[in-house]
Amino acid sequence: MNSYRFSEKQISTGRIVSHIVFWMVVWLFTSFVYGYNKQDFRMALENNLSFLPIHIFYFYTVSYFLPRFLFNKQYFIFFALLLLCVFFLVPLFTRLMDIMVVEPKLDAYLKSKGYSRWDKVTGTFWERLTNTDAYLSAFKGANLVVWVAIAIRSFKLWYERHHAALQAELDFLKGQIHPHFLFNTLNNLYALTLSNSPKSPNIVMGLSEILRYMLYECNVEHVDLKKDVEVLESYILIEKIRYEDRLDLSFTKTGEINGYQIAPLLLLPLVENAFKHGVSEKVGEAWVNIDLSVKGNLLKFKVANSKAEKIDQTAAKHYGKIGLENVRKRLQIIYPKAHEIKIFDEEELFVAILEINLDKMIKL
Repeated sequence: MNSYRFSEKQISTGRIVSHIVFWMVVWLFTSFVYGYNKQDFRMALENNLSFLPIHIFYFYTVSYFLPRFLFNKQYFIFFALLLLCVFFLVPLFTRLMDIMVVEPKLDAYLKSKGYSRWDKVTGTFWERLTNTDAYLSAFKGANLVVWVAIAIRSFKLWYERHHAALQAELDFLKGQIHPHFLFNTLNNLYALTLSNSPKSPNIVMGLSEILRYMLYECNVEHVDLKKDVEVLESYILIEKIRYEDRLDLSFTKTGEINGYQIAPLLLLPLVENAFKHGVSEKVGEAWVNIDLSVKGNLLKFKVANSKAEKIDQTAAKHYGKIGLENVRKRLQIIYPKAHEIKIFDEEELFVAILEINLDKMIKL
C-alpha cells in the first residue's frame, strides 16, 4: 500500500495561526450574514460558534483524512465515507446541535421579546430530528460553509503546485545554460592552448569571473541589470581578445540601466550564439553588432552577426534547442505577455531582437 501524508508541509506555528485566523473569519462572516436580517449579531455569533466545531471537523476530515484512501487507490472506501459525511453524519450532527443548543436559545430569546413558544421546538425529539425541512436546512448550511472552504484550499494547492512546477522548469532551463556555456568555453580554451597562445591566461581569468557569476550570483529570481550587462561586456571583451582583427565588433548602449532588475542570463545566450555560429565558424573577417537600449521600462536588445558560408547544421540545431529555445521558454515563464523575441535567419546574417518590459517580471 502506498503511503500518504496528511500534508507535504510541516505543521509550523505560522500555519496553525493562519488556520485559526481563517476559521475566525468564517465565524464572523457567517454570523454577519445570518444576523443581518434579524439585527441581532450577538445571537448570531453565539449560534454560529456552536456550529463551528462541526464545520472544522468536517473540513479537516474531507481535506486531510479522506484523501489517504484516494491516494492509496481505495476508491470505494473514499467515496463511501465522503457520501456518508456529506449526506448523513454532518447534517445529523448539525441537526442535533440545533435541537440541543441553538433552538432552545432562540426559543428563550423569542419569549423574552414577548412571543409565544416557537413552533420549531414543539414535538418529540425524534419528530424534530427527522423533520425533512429542518434536515435539508442543516444539510445546506453545513455543506455550504465547508465546501467553500474546500474550494479555497483546492485553489491554493493548485496554485502552489503550479508555482512549484514553473520554478522547477525554470531551474532546469537555467541549469542548462551553465554546462552549455562551459562546454563551449572549454572548446575555445582547447583551441588556444594547442597553439600556445599568450592570450590564454587572460581569457581564463575572464571566464572564471563569468562562471563565478553564473554559479554563485544567478541563483536568484532577479539581478541588477547593470551587473548582468557588466558580465555581458566581460564576455564580449574575451571574444574580442580571442579573435583580434578578424572580428569587427560593435557594442552600443543607450539609456540608463541603473535601478532596473532583470532575470539573470537572458541576454548572454543571444550573444554567445552570435560568436559561436557567426564568428568561430566563419573563415576570414566576421562581424557582430550588439545594441542595448533602455527607455522607460522597456529594454530592447538586438544582436546581429555575419554567417559562415557553411554552417555545421548539427551543431546549429543543437544550440538552437539549448540556447535560443531556452531563452524563449524562460521568457514565457518570467515575462508572460511582457516580452517579444524576433529571429531573422537570412542567408548572410542572423539577427535576434529581444524586447522586455522590465516592470512585468513574474516573481515565483
